[in-house]
Amino acid sequence: MPTKRSKYTNDFVPIKSISNGMIVLDTNEKVTGVKIFPRNIFILEEDSVYSIISNLTNVYNMIDYEFWVIAADRPVDINAYLSQLQLLYNSETNPVKRKLIIDDINKANMFTNNNVVDTEFYLLFKERDMETIQKRIRILMQNFANAGLQTRQASNEDLRIILDNFLNGGQTTTFGTVMS
Repeated sequence: MPTKRSKYTNDFVPIKSISNGMIVLDTNEKVTGVKIFPRNIFILEEDSVYSIISNLTNVYNMIDYEFWVIAADRPVDINAYLSQLQLLYNSETNPVKRKLIIDDINKANMFTNNNVVDTEFYLLFKERDMETIQKRIRILMQNFANAGLQTRQASNEDLRIILDNFLNGGQTTTFGTVMS
């Protein structure tokens, strides 16, 4: 008898839950890691660029377990910034400053109309033991800091964004209660 295949993603993705900055799999293994904050190193002096690249090479070469480096796009929400610009425009009386502010408003609107995204970077790994997870996170954060990059442990929201990117083409899923 042929097996019936489900049409729902959640029926074949082996995820039990997302909590405490970890994706808990059906096997009780946990996927977690660090978010690496982007830094434009190419505006630095040439020696600094080479130093950072060399340090990053050392960071990756010191990792002795399977890991994934992931780039995920997150939509940019600049509505608060647009509101501040509008308030500033409304309170400004100098016509030259008003022109500059309206130019900024128009530029910001161009970004929102073109679906601008921030690219975020993550280094993730899979592990079952909590003590090993905590140790790896600490070491990764320290090694990236030594290489000149800021990191923090991936949050639940970060992990949901990554999953949305891979499973839903970058569209955020919002599920609500259905009332009959």
